Amino acid sequence: MSSGSSKRIKLTRREALKLGGTAVCALCLSGTPVCARTDNEQQEAENRDEWAQSPTKGLIGARRSPFFSALDNGAVRCTLCPNECKVQQGERGNCRVRENRGGALYTLVHGNPALLQLDPIERKPFFHVLPGSRSLSVATAGCNIACKFCQVWDMALVSPEEVFAYDFPPKRVISQTRDTQAQSVAFTLGEPVVYFEYMHDIAKLAKKHDLLNLLHSNGYINPDPLRELCPLIDAANIDLKSFDPKFYERVCDGKLEPVKRTLKLLKSEGVHIEITNILIPTLNDDMDKIREMCTWIRDEIGASTPLHFTRFYPLYKLANLPPTPVSTLDEARSVARDVGLEHVYVANVAGHEGANTFCPKCEEKIVHRVGFMIESMDIDDGKCGSCSHPIEGVWESS
Repeated sequence: MSSGSSKRIKLTRREALKLGGTAVCALCLSGTPVCARTDNEQQEAENRDEWAQSPTKGLIGARRSPFFSALDNGAVRCTLCPNECKVQQGERGNCRVRENRGGALYTLVHGNPALLQLDPIERKPFFHVLPGSRSLSVATAGCNIACKFCQVWDMALVSPEEVFAYDFPPKRVISQTRDTQAQSVAFTLGEPVVYFEYMHDIAKLAKKHDLLNLLHSNGYINPDPLRELCPLIDAANIDLKSFDPKFYERVCDGKLEPVKRTLKLLKSEGVHIEITNILIPTLNDDMDKIREMCTWIRDEIGASTPLHFTRFYPLYKLANLPPTPVSTLDEARSVARDVGLEHVYVANVAGHEGANTFCPKCEEKIVHRVGFMIESMDIDDGKCGSCSHPIEGVWESS
């Protein structure tokens, strides 16, 4: 899917800074919640009875989920994701945020985000969606798999009672997004699948206010709820963590096939797709497997699908491993381009040439990035500004 503006996007560094420079302010890079405001803004918020709150621990609310089937003796089967947990009364599924209450399944995180953060859209990462714009990131506790290299394990791999969360219903998320002049809401930095109902309700409101909805997910979701979500999602970045089923089982406590199914379904529903693959030394950096993965992406998802190879840093249960050598990322990028993928990126390496967007036809640099900043951009109606070759992406807001 390629969407373009009728006006040519050609920015110099000065113009790009004017457009999106605030997207890389200390607020965005520090992870400070966007609820933080100046004294005047805080007073105005209190006058409106909005945002005047602090995060608190404990369960704030619960909402019945439609994604379950009843079993014998009051047990239920969760039907949201491939785990399909059997949950006895009073117990929770693997995600820690869905509980059987009286023979019905409830989500415990609706309207209770543990994170609200203003970010550059490139940080998601989305490189082919409104470059230089800002997005309001939303996340709750919980995840339906358990990666040993999780970057947000202290939020995603714990119960909701263990994190500080805000009482933030969907309408407040939309108001906050508009107040900060962000052009999109990003469901990211945790696992959006586990707070599906909250995400769905926000996304419906976002559409009414001409905001884009962005999904960054592990892709571990069943087809029916995903089909329900697709009409609301403008772009999805799916973590394809490896193309080895054993890696998913050993390192992620999950399975590969449901993720591949999700990518194919998103493609069939017309959602713009980007893919992230984190390369971890000794675990998933085999170039034969990377070639196999890239060939599958080319054949099943499309050669124009942006692929982000991201650098691993020692973290959580894999703190004993070294960072990914830049040479490994370079080799993976070369393999992907040799296979025929048109937009292959290198992430988490400062100043790398692989952070820029090049036209696959004339090879001109059409988006020049420095970190999360746009140095220059030359895209005309969703096409290369030099040769008019179509560039996959979402280049205009709703």
